Amino acid sequence: MTFNHPRASELLRLGLGRPNVLFREGQEEAIRHIVEGRGRLLLVQKTGWGKSYVYFIAAKMLREAGAGPALLISPLLALMRNQIAAAERMGVRAVTINSDNQEEWEYVETEIRNNKVDFLLISPERLANEHFRTRVLASVAARVSLLVIDEAHCISDWGHDFRPHYRLLERIVRTLPANLRLLATTATANDRVMDDLRAVLGPHLHVSCGDLNRPSITLQTIRLPKEEERMAWLAERVPLLPGHGIIYTLTVRDAVQVADWLKSRGIHVASYTGETGKDRPMLERALLENRVKALVATTALGMGFDKPDLAFVIHYQAPGSVVAYYQQVGRAGRALKAAYGVLLSGEEETEINDYFITTAFPTRCEVQRVLEALEASPGGLSIPELMVKVNVSRGRIEKTMELLSLESPAPIAKQGTKWQLTAANLRETFWQRAERLTRLRREEQQQMVDYVSLQSGHMEFLIRALDGDPSTVRPPVLPPLPTWVDPILVQEAITFLRRTALPIEPRKQWPAGGLPDYQLNGNIVPGVQAQPGKALCIWGDAGWGRMVREGKYRDGRFSDKLVTACVDLVHEWNPQPAPVWVTCIPSRHAEAIRDFAERLATALKIPFYAVLEKTDERPKQKTMANSSQQARNIDGSLEIRTLRLPRGPVLLVDDIVDSRWTMTIAAWLLRTHGSGEVFPLALSLIGQKT
Repeated sequence: MTFNHPRASELLRLGLGRPNVLFREGQEEAIRHIVEGRGRLLLVQKTGWGKSYVYFIAAKMLREAGAGPALLISPLLALMRNQIAAAERMGVRAVTINSDNQEEWEYVETEIRNNKVDFLLISPERLANEHFRTRVLASVAARVSLLVIDEAHCISDWGHDFRPHYRLLERIVRTLPANLRLLATTATANDRVMDDLRAVLGPHLHVSCGDLNRPSITLQTIRLPKEEERMAWLAERVPLLPGHGIIYTLTVRDAVQVADWLKSRGIHVASYTGETGKDRPMLERALLENRVKALVATTALGMGFDKPDLAFVIHYQAPGSVVAYYQQVGRAGRALKAAYGVLLSGEEETEINDYFITTAFPTRCEVQRVLEALEASPGGLSIPELMVKVNVSRGRIEKTMELLSLESPAPIAKQGTKWQLTAANLRETFWQRAERLTRLRREEQQQMVDYVSLQSGHMEFLIRALDGDPSTVRPPVLPPLPTWVDPILVQEAITFLRRTALPIEPRKQWPAGGLPDYQLNGNIVPGVQAQPGKALCIWGDAGWGRMVREGKYRDGRFSDKLVTACVDLVHEWNPQPAPVWVTCIPSRHAEAIRDFAERLATALKIPFYAVLEKTDERPKQKTMANSSQQARNIDGSLEIRTLRLPRGPVLLVDDIVDSRWTMTIAAWLLRTHGSGEVFPLALSLIGQKT
């Protein structure tokens, strides 16, 4: 097929809405390569270069020549929304099938079958959906003119735990006709990733690689170990920065907490995470239109979000790899002469990134337990049923099932809601890949530690780490930002953290399989449920969390300051009907929590009664990996030790709440023995960091 330069230029002008715009270096060549069918192409260009214009223009030209539609594999819904908007400006009819638009699926499928769609965008997970494969993909597969794999680094082991279903592309690509046009795009591919991509996409892969330098971004690292120090720095510096930006955090909880803190300082921000749900497009639009100073976001706001005039990207903690950091900081300064990329490094980032690394793959022991449970149940087991059988967390079980099912041949398969064994055995190559990935993750983590320690040469470091050429790097455009923090603001951040009580939601169902000793199953009827409760802090966090940890494990006694804080919490909470007595959960540290509960009762001017006791010693709850195991571990372990309970509502006190089963069973015991409403109050919550 012959390439039409005037038409390609016209489509570019339509897409960008600028009458005199010209192709960037390499764009037209890439489009020509695709249209003329010169072979498979890997396009490695920095964020903001315009990779999407390459494949939309190429697809439009192919369609105008009578070819079939294009298929794009894209990892994030935010990316899809931007791409569809860009496609429409060029007259490209682009549609998507994803979990957020189920009401449109039937219409979209009909349009595809009627050849009215130019471009179909899907996530890699959609390739595993049987309905999609049989009803949609099968009907269009023979007519596909171009397959685009966006963010192709996710094919490599680098992206394995980010999007495991990218592994399905390995099988699909191997079955494609040799002459099918294929374009893979990414902004970050070091030599290791490039080798992986050649192995999957073919040894004759053509590579077009651009300059990785981002001269508009002034990079800086600032080590501020404590959360309150970084919160104070943000509160002082963000309002003074020109323009609008993104503040990245490693966890959902940090995104929400930092956003709440900045809002309390009068800074117009919002949190954006994977739990934001249907508000995500609205928040993206708010940032695009400069209606918020910044979004405080996890990586849910990542690849594909395109705001060319983003003036700053600040990291609240260091990500786990240079690849991830370059992707995220590269959002800044695409259409600006100068922008900031600042990394605030904190002490908790090592623990968080360690967690991400160690949980990327299940352990051999976990896999063995799951496979043995399935072998003992020929009819198969659902995830809740597996949780009863094996002491592995729900998330770990789900990840195990997902990864094992993507092996070829797969040792397990899903029938309805139940997983069953197949005739295939899990091959040793699975563990070799897991070990290789874990080793690489550790190397990348150390690379980020080295980056944080830099005083200068930040861009050169990133480019070298990505196996690029740093010779084009020039001195930073902007002056470095101040690194000191106002001690008054630090104290105010601590005060903010200390007044942020956290909800304890009551459980409403007994665990799958019930509690045999207590003879409980099904729904927890409202009359014996706990009421919504409160926790003072997150275990070990800034604010009260460190004091709780020190009281439990160092001092053996909780500080009077924690008593005062809980009194203030109760007064602000004002549970109704108001508790008229206090009791506590018995535990291994029974003296410390009983002493605390007695002092709290005295401060609240209501009596304390120790009415609950343990029937026997059980393993520590933290050794129980999932909710069902935690519930069974407590089954039969608590009882009421008095014949007659005090009447009226009660404040039920514990030091740490994790699964909520201890509180749930204690509340059931209290209610069934005649107490009034039970209001849980915990010094801390655990398991909320990641």
